[in-house]
This record gives sequence, structure tokens and C-alpha cells, in this order.
Amino acid sequence: MNLLKALATVSSMTLLSRILGFVRDLVIARAFGAGLATDAFFVAFKLPNLLRRLFAEGAFSQAFVPILAEYKNRRGESETRLLVDHVAAALAAALFIATLIGVLAAPLIIYVTAPGFAATPGKFDLTVSLLRVTFPYIFFISLTALAGGILNTYSRFAVPAVTPTLLNLSFIGFALWGAPYFDPPVKALAWAVFAGGVAQLALQVPFLARMGLLPRFTLNLKDEGVWRILRQMGPAVFGVSISQVSLVINVIFASFLVTGSVSWLYYADRLMEFPMGLLGAALGTILLPSLARHHAERSAQAYSELLDWGLRLTLLLATPAAVALALLAVPLVATLFHYGAFGADDLYATRRAVMAYSVGLIALVMVKVLAPGFYARQDIKTPVKIALLTLGLTQIMNFAFILPFKHAGLALAIGLGACVNAALLLRGLRRRDIYTPRPGWSAFLLKLAVAVYAMSTVLWLTTASDATWLAMGAAARAANLAWVVLLGAATYFATLWLLGFRIADFSKRGLE
Repeated sequence: MNLLKALATVSSMTLLSRILGFVRDLVIARAFGAGLATDAFFVAFKLPNLLRRLFAEGAFSQAFVPILAEYKNRRGESETRLLVDHVAAALAAALFIATLIGVLAAPLIIYVTAPGFAATPGKFDLTVSLLRVTFPYIFFISLTALAGGILNTYSRFAVPAVTPTLLNLSFIGFALWGAPYFDPPVKALAWAVFAGGVAQLALQVPFLARMGLLPRFTLNLKDEGVWRILRQMGPAVFGVSISQVSLVINVIFASFLVTGSVSWLYYADRLMEFPMGLLGAALGTILLPSLARHHAERSAQAYSELLDWGLRLTLLLATPAAVALALLAVPLVATLFHYGAFGADDLYATRRAVMAYSVGLIALVMVKVLAPGFYARQDIKTPVKIALLTLGLTQIMNFAFILPFKHAGLALAIGLGACVNAALLLRGLRRRDIYTPRPGWSAFLLKLAVAVYAMSTVLWLTTASDATWLAMGAAARAANLAWVVLLGAATYFATLWLLGFRIADFSKRGLE
């Protein structure tokens, strides 16, 4: 399989999901604004969403996929099917217990994750009631991740990539048509999470059945593969999802700031996740199975070359995205969110968080490439040590930045923490001779810098003032933003072409 083609497929599916995600956020911002109700919902959604990233997409996927690839490549079809059956049963049992505990312990969870809400009884009680509806999402989405891991290991990348669109469609439907039937209306968003989780799991079932890999949920706690996955999952929580842990801790800090701080960080995070999903998540998805296969085949050179390919693509695509996010923060926030209850003060507050997040965007994407370099080799210790150090440094920066920069300081701490995380992961791969850079990096970086400078100049000259963007209507904002983005992208890629870059240079064969 051509990995560049696979990346394009996953990215296109992710693009559809992200577009629907922005439509979803526009609908939510217009209907609910940024206040007590949205703060309550975003906290109630933050925890199950974090657990999704930690266990479903993070620790579980990174532990499960390499071992599944090993079984597939070395042990044959029958043992692979048994592994899937046993893992599915153990995961479902653990998830059911965790979900039950989460629903019953909702008040305690909110006390811990958003202690500032306790000072406002109505806000606290609303958040607890919303969490009890959203928490079962972790059950459905974790089983969805199991199915997605199987499909990705067999190079069926498109179905798992398009699955998140169902959650966004659920949000849009419940926000537009369901809110009047709930009291308070924000409860419609909580039920959208629940329904979206069920729909995402249901989508995977026919594809697994067609492949003959639909789990039979046979519980066998003596299975060697199950215990290998469990042993790796615990440490992998820190190694893969440290930025998400930091985001939850940021909610704790933000809960003590002025009302709206949690929502501003949420909307800024949504903007940052657009390039993160298109590139970071997509690269991590397609790299891990191929890296695991190269490790199983003991092909060190191919392993290193695949990491090099991923890093070059990261810099090629994430660098202009980070610069554009900073330069176009006001146009982006105005076009996507500045409607209805989302006022000018909300826009400028969100803009500050977007600019702070953009500092670490490249590093956040790099982590998605570098971390699989360890996990595909089933090396857990190194990423864990790095992650713990990064988490500690991030919290020190939170304390340092929250007073002068308020909520934007929390976003800046995450960005800088990601830079530390990526740098240490890269250093670890280099010192262990797992990754050796291919020739030509100096010329590559110089040409990249020239292209980014050209793009930045065009964006700076063609972007209207903040006041102009605020005065535009919705259609005018969308048209102008599309024009500016297309012009900036055309300038960037045209400059790269003039400097000798060609698409064929980035073709890469991977897992068949």
C-alpha cells in the first residue's frame, strides 16, 4: 500500500469529520454561547472525551495494534481470532464496571475535575447531571476503538476515519431540533454524546463481520496476549496522551477563572484539533501498523526510513498550519463562532488561546509520529519517563503563566510542554539508533522556511483588520476567509514547487 495515498484517504475522511465538527461548534455557539450552561457541558464532556483519548485511542490502541500485528504476521489466522475474542471480552467487562462507577460517582468526579464549580450550586448540580448522561460514551467509543484497531491493522483505514462524523451529526441534530424538548436545553448535548457513541460502534459491526473478525466476546483471562496488552496499557496512558491529561488539569485551573474561560479554551482547542486530526491523527493511524510490521520483520532500516518520512511530512504540513492559525486567529474565530450569544469579548478571549496553542502545534503533531516509534517496538518505559517529566513541567508553567495570561497561559503551557515532549522523544529515538535522519535535512528545512515566509507575507498583506472581520456578515466572512486561505496555500505550495518539491518525492510503500 502507498502510505501517501493512505494518508490522503484518512485525511480526507478526517476533513469531513472536522468540517462537521466546526458546523457542530457553530451551532452550539450560536444556540448556547459561552456561559454557565456551556461550561457545565464542556466539563461533563471533557472527562469521557479524555478517557476516550487515553484508553480508546491512546493507551489501548498503542498497546493493542502492535501485538495484533505481531499475531497477524507471525502466528496465523486462528490465534489472531482468539486474541480478538479474548481482548474484546476483557475490554467490555472492564468498561462496563468503569461506566457504572463513573455514573454513580459523578458528584465526586466533578469535585475533583472542576472544584471551582462547587461555589455555584446550580452550576455544579447541572454538570453532575450532564456527566451521568455522557459517561457511558466511554463504553461505546472504546469498543469502537477496538474495532478500528482491527480494521487499521488490516489496512482498512477509511471506515475508522469516517466514524467520528456520526458524533458530529448527532450533536448537530440534537442541538438544532432536540434542545426544546429538554430542561434545561443544554441536556440535549449530553444525550447527543450518548447517541453518537452508539452510532459509531454500530457502524463498525458490518465491516468486521464481512472480514470474519467480529468479536465473539469469549472471556479468557489466562490469554498471554491479553495480559501483554494490559501490562502495556497502564504506562502507555502517560506516554501517548500527556497533552490530554494536561487539558483536563487546565479545566481545573480554568474553573477558578472568570465564567467563560472553560468555553474559550474549548473553542480554541477545537481549532487546533483541525490540523491535529488531518495530519497528526492520520499519520499516527497509518504509521503504527507499518512500524509494527517492520519491527516484527526486524527491518531496522525500513523502520528508520518510515519515521523520517513521517517527520518530513509533519514539518511540511504542520508548520504552515501553525503559522496560519496564529495569523488568522480572528478571521477563523469570527467566521466559525461569532454568532448569536458568542460576542466580541468571547472572540478576542478565544483568539488569545488560539495563538497560544499554535506555539505547540508542530510538536503536538510530531508526538503522533515519534511516540509510535517506541510503541511499535513495545517499548513503554522511555515514553513514560518523558511523559511524566513533561506533565510536571507543564504544571509548573501553568502556575507561572496563569496570572499574567489568564486562560491563554494554560494553552501556552500545553504548547510548550508538547515541544519538550517531542524533543525528548526524538532524542530518545536518536540515542538508541532507532531513527537515523536521511541525508538532505538542511536543504529541506531551508526551502521550508522560504515557503513559510512567502505564505506569511501574503497572509499578512491580504487579511483585513479585526474590526472589518467583526463588521462582516456571515457569508462575507466565509468568502473572505476561503479566499485568504486558498491564496496562502497556493503561495506556499507554489513556492515549494519552484524550490524543487514534488509529490512523488513523498511516496512511500508500507503495510500491505
